[in-house]
Amino acid sequence: MLSPIILGSESDREFAAKITAKLDQLKVPYEIFVASAHKQPKKVLEIIERFEKEKKICFITIAGRSNALSGFTAANSSHPVIACPPFKDKMDYSINIHSSLQMPSNTPVLTVIDPENAALATARILKN
Repeated sequence: MLSPIILGSESDREFAAKITAKLDQLKVPYEIFVASAHKQPKKVLEIIERFEKEKKICFITIAGRSNALSGFTAANSSHPVIACPPFKDKMDYSINIHSSLQMPSNTPVLTVIDPENAALATARILKN
């Protein structure tokens, strides 16, 4: 049981800490990686492939703006993917939420806005 957490940018670490604090509390192990689907797609693919043979994995992806990371992860993995996009403010949210909600066919991404709820959903997925 593990939750790989992929950050689209190093600047997402502070936001990720809200998720990892809850995962720690729930005793869910995780590993953090930083790789942009736009700028480093091969690195993201290597991360995904590293976990593909594992049985109990739930990815958490943290990327804002044009969130390719979540869709790229879901399209290349057979494991669940929870997108938890960081928004700077309400304007950022209203402009960028659709990049996490609207995914192409065969690209199942669950979007959870609240970081603690993303951790809780991950724990529930992994414990079933």
